[in-house]
Amino acid sequence: MRIIAVFTLAIAPIALSGCLATTAVGIVTAPVKIASQTADWATTSQDEADRNAGRKARKAEAREDRERRAAERRCRHDRDACEDGYRDGAY
Repeated sequence: MRIIAVFTLAIAPIALSGCLATTAVGIVTAPVKIASQTADWATTSQDEADRNAGRKARKAEAREDRERRAAERRCRHDRDACEDGYRDGAY
C-alpha cells in the first residue's frame, strides 16, 4: 500500500504539469481572445458591409416595385388620376 502511495506521489507532479501548463496558457491567452472577439463584434467587415448594402438595395427595389404596382392599380380604377399626370409620378 505504501509503495502505491509513493509511486502516485512521484508521478503526480509529472502528470499534473501538463494540466497546469495548459491551464496557465489558457489564463494568459484569455484576455487576448476576449479583446479580439470584442473588436470583431464592434467592427463590420467588408463582406458584412456588402451583404448589408445588397439587402438594403433589394428592400428598396421591392418597395418601389410595390408602389409602382399600386399606382398602376389605382390608374386602372381611376382613369382621371392617370390623365392628370399620375402615371408620370406627379403624385
